[in-house]
Amino acid sequence: MTQVITQQAEVPAALGGKRLDQVAAELFPDFSRARLQEWLKDGSLTRNGAAVKPKDKAVVGDVLSLQAEQQQQVTDVPQDIALDIVYEDDDLLVLNKAAGLVVHPAAGHADGTLLNALLFHCPQLEDLPRAGIVHRLDKDTSGLMVVAKTLKAQTALVEQLQDRSMGREYDAVVLGHMTSGGTVNAPIGRHPKDRKRQAVVVSGGKPAVTHYRVVQRYRAHTHVRCKLETGRTHQIRVHMAHVKFPLVGDPLYGGRLKLPAGAGEALKHYLRSFPRQALHARSLTLQHPSTGQTMNWTVPLPEDFELLLTLLEEDQREAR
Repeated sequence: MTQVITQQAEVPAALGGKRLDQVAAELFPDFSRARLQEWLKDGSLTRNGAAVKPKDKAVVGDVLSLQAEQQQQVTDVPQDIALDIVYEDDDLLVLNKAAGLVVHPAAGHADGTLLNALLFHCPQLEDLPRAGIVHRLDKDTSGLMVVAKTLKAQTALVEQLQDRSMGREYDAVVLGHMTSGGTVNAPIGRHPKDRKRQAVVVSGGKPAVTHYRVVQRYRAHTHVRCKLETGRTHQIRVHMAHVKFPLVGDPLYGGRLKLPAGAGEALKHYLRSFPRQALHARSLTLQHPSTGQTMNWTVPLPEDFELLLTLLEEDQREAR
């Protein structure tokens, strides 16, 4: 499905002399600057009826006219897959993703993903890049995600991610007895030898900041709560491993399995068989893209995570 976008605006005195792509971003805030630059380059966005370049300077009184076709962005197949929707309105939806659900189709996961489920639930998402998905969770991480239902909402939510005003907090269980919380400020980039992994890198990495605090200590594990400033791939998993407290069950960064000395059979069996990294996106805070209202959601821990904490607590009591 193709949507035709038609908008027009006059350059005010405050924007005279600035680059046209900067001016367009101010006058047409529903769209990202990158998208506006594309439209300037292909002639969909004109000045006084004539094609221009993004770097050209605006003159007070110029009329910018936008007439562009918003092509179907997603061609994946809608699939009737159950979603745990926490909140939904005309602009966005917030969902509690189950562990094991892949977010985007990729090699080995051509369908059966969250994106396929979203297209079935809300067919108009085919017109948005990535079907409105603003940020992703790893396949085996559970918890809260926000999805935009309009281009305006998607642009606003992506900006909140980029300016770090969107709040995201995670529960995790790590290996080791952590004495206190802290902050990891270490850039993350592609692992130099393993393309499937990320790593803390000295040069060429993207800035990454994770704050963490202790919720509960056990004999050989710690329940921590992590707050993201940035959103790099595998960020919490990489940062916790970097400070020598890798996540329980993490197949990429967890290292060798360690069992508490004298642990009961139930705990040892569960730690050996825990099917994923013990990571859950528990809370999400953002400014609503239309109303500006601050909104917050919190979801409980899934059953597998709760059982892990219960067994660790029992082990703690029995060892006293």
